[in-house]
Amino acid sequence: MNKIKIFTDSTSDLSKGLVEENNISIVPLYVVFKEHMYKDGVDLTQKELYEKIRELDMIPKTAAPSPQDFVNAFKPYVDEGYDILFIGLSSKISATIQNANIAKNEFPDANIEIIDSLNLSSGIGLLVMKACDFRDEGMNLEEISNNIRQLVPKVRTAFVIDTLEYLHLGGRLSTMQSLLGTVLKIRPIIKMVDGELTVAQKGRGKMEKVVDLMLKKPLENATNIDTKRLFITHSQGDKFTNYLKEELDNNTKVENIHITNAGCVISSHCGPGTVGILYIEK
Repeated sequence: MNKIKIFTDSTSDLSKGLVEENNISIVPLYVVFKEHMYKDGVDLTQKELYEKIRELDMIPKTAAPSPQDFVNAFKPYVDEGYDILFIGLSSKISATIQNANIAKNEFPDANIEIIDSLNLSSGIGLLVMKACDFRDEGMNLEEISNNIRQLVPKVRTAFVIDTLEYLHLGGRLSTMQSLLGTVLKIRPIIKMVDGELTVAQKGRGKMEKVVDLMLKKPLENATNIDTKRLFITHSQGDKFTNYLKEELDNNTKVENIHITNAGCVISSHCGPGTVGILYIEK
């Protein structure tokens, strides 16, 4: 069997169980509070993130892994003769892919593939899990990479954001937009389009109503969803996860519906109460 090591970054939001079961390695991004840097999922949990935000009354900055972080992650496996596959956060919103490619150049004799997911959260995770499927089927690195690149535009990612506060404090929303959105009780449905975050719909009213609005699209698209797996990912949005799982179980033929927690980097941008549905189209 080919010796292939699959890497992703901490924004893939895969559960610890899936990471361990599939022998995946994580290269974490950073969360920065003033002069303190924390590795997402290593030095800081989602719960601790929100505690620090409340304590310090500030939204942290986030940073990509450095090229040296990638060199350090890849080197032990390159030395053991592994081929390397890294699938990471969209290059249009992070320097992660750029830095992974810089690291790749440090190993001119190694077989390394870097894939831009053009996605985030478990939208990346879906591609990583597909890569594991292909690896376990006996495909070589080139075959896996070609197949994953064909799947990149087929990933569907949608999140409902419960509060506009984090988008505002993180500089992604003006004060006027934030105030207006709060007054009108707007809860946006965010989608990934060509690697960038886009407001697909402006839901209004109670969170329950907007979650149903988000759910409408995958239910209408049920026959076109890849049946292998689907992710429900949330950041303290567990109030809705069981409901979404039950609806998707009853109305689609997806074999494995995973509920996962968003990591610190994703949570610092979207805020508590966020919940999303992510799947691959056939």
